[in-house]
Amino acid sequence: MVTTGDAAPDFTVPLANGDIEEFSLSERLEAEAPIVLAFFPGAFTSVCTTEMCAFQDRLAGFNDLDATVYGVSRDSPFTLNEFREQNDLEFGLLSDYNQDVIDDYGIAMDFADLGVYGVSKRSVFVVDGDGQIAYSWVSDDPGVEPEYDEVQAAVEDLS
Repeated sequence: MVTTGDAAPDFTVPLANGDIEEFSLSERLEAEAPIVLAFFPGAFTSVCTTEMCAFQDRLAGFNDLDATVYGVSRDSPFTLNEFREQNDLEFGLLSDYNQDVIDDYGIAMDFADLGVYGVSKRSVFVVDGDGQIAYSWVSDDPGVEPEYDEVQAAVEDLS
């Protein structure tokens, strides 16, 4: 699992931002860092919806710090666009449909009793302009949300 101080694994995935386009972390760093990657197990689930809406509620604060927020899940980009629309999310959602990013970050989990495998643990990583993990938080309990003030403080520390 990647942690604070590690190089952020680079990746290229579909970005659901109303349309669908390609997103490459390394190509976005210069213009958008720090980047907050908020991994969540699945769109349209209660805690995930609450979490993404909490990031939306705090989006102005992240924007004031020149940080860019992205949600990341294994859902298809089409599902993520619908999730964005239904929840009025103004930030992009990244589709790790093939589970490559989740594996590279070491945060895969299974819900074997539900027949669901390879979704992400609820996790937040802040990537600085040099491509380093400046903050990491990973929960083994999908019902636990991140400490949003802590995430924002980590971004402030990069200012």
